Amino acid sequence: MHTLIQNATIVNEGRLFRGSLLIENNLIKEICETSSPLPSGAGWKVVDADGSLLLPGIIDTHVHFREPGMTHKADICHESRAALAGGVTSVIDMPNVNPPTITSERWEERMQKGLDESRVNYSCYIGATNDGIADVPAPIKLFMGSSTGNMLVDKREALKAIFQFAAAHKRPIVTHCEDTQRINERMAEAKQRWSEDPSVEHHPWIRDEEACYRSSSLAAQLARETGARLHIAHITTARELELLNGENITGEVCLPHLLFSEEDYARLGTRIKCNPAIKTLSDRQALRQALRDGRLLTIGTDHAPHLPAEKQGGCARAASGMPMVQFSLVSMLGLVDKGVLTLQRMVDAMCHQPASLFGIQDRGFLRPGYKADLVLVKPDAWTLQRSDILSKCGWSPLEGHEFHWRVWQTFVNGRLAFDRGHIDDTLRGEALTFGDLA
Repeated sequence: MHTLIQNATIVNEGRLFRGSLLIENNLIKEICETSSPLPSGAGWKVVDADGSLLLPGIIDTHVHFREPGMTHKADICHESRAALAGGVTSVIDMPNVNPPTITSERWEERMQKGLDESRVNYSCYIGATNDGIADVPAPIKLFMGSSTGNMLVDKREALKAIFQFAAAHKRPIVTHCEDTQRINERMAEAKQRWSEDPSVEHHPWIRDEEACYRSSSLAAQLARETGARLHIAHITTARELELLNGENITGEVCLPHLLFSEEDYARLGTRIKCNPAIKTLSDRQALRQALRDGRLLTIGTDHAPHLPAEKQGGCARAASGMPMVQFSLVSMLGLVDKGVLTLQRMVDAMCHQPASLFGIQDRGFLRPGYKADLVLVKPDAWTLQRSDILSKCGWSPLEGHEFHWRVWQTFVNGRLAFDRGHIDDTLRGEALTFGDLA
């Protein structure tokens, strides 16, 4: 089976050029850097990109697809379809489900469910606990702060052992860093000062810069002591950026913290309530600058669906998290248009660096011999309506937003899985495989 994509603007490995790309079965066969298309053969499918952007498929290493245990609001089928429509071809799912993914048996069950249901390539983290970490071929997720799923690790000796395990097994360890004691103290004070369920505008006061920095600095210290490869998830403050060394201590920024600031709580309320909290405009500006210059290595979504009823209330009652995976690429292209970062840096942070950091084999780059995970994106002005949303929860904080790019086609393992609004539900992704880290 051959598919020839011709007349595309290809963005890959720091370069932007006009060319053609040939898919043979599930692999990239050839890339031609010329305005003259590659010759096609009998029976080949030919796609005229008409100058549209051709990118590697987006790799989102930070999603919560909620299965098992919370399928009333999300599941692998619905959320992977949303990912596919957004140009995301690979995901790594978080372990704080019910029951949590903290044993090899539960990890294998989730992987099988992903192979059965996911429309995109799939893997999931193994979760660490105070009792240790299971030895499975997957990256490690460590909750060093208040979290759902009863997976808080707060014993110093347990934390040290997990970092030592990660270093010995050459596995990346991804941390959620917020200091639980600080948050609990601030929540108690907020209830005294304002109400038993303080308004969402107080969320960044409760989960403040100090709560983040205390935990992140501890994680960085443990990484320095053990040599473990630490990736701090969803960094939200300018202060935390000083902890990154670009070697074994790196950072992720998530879409909500690039798009919103605390000024948006008045307009969007608990729809943008997430943990860690969206903070000041100056913090957002610092995050954008760090993404632009490469100090922040990757972009995730922290795609975390809840039903609208679960988002009611304030700081104490409303659930934290929002669905974002379907609109991450078009949102980031909007920031490119605004000059926040270059197109090449966007592709680096959403495709190349996730593949390299996590050791994802044969994906994340447009290279002959790599899996043909691709996305075609065209300029097109459109306004997000609720009917466009594919996540099971059925809402988005971006409703009513005007986008200027549209995902046109998404190829997963060489197969056209999403085509101008249509999803081929007969197709499934593959299991992600991870190589050894250097």
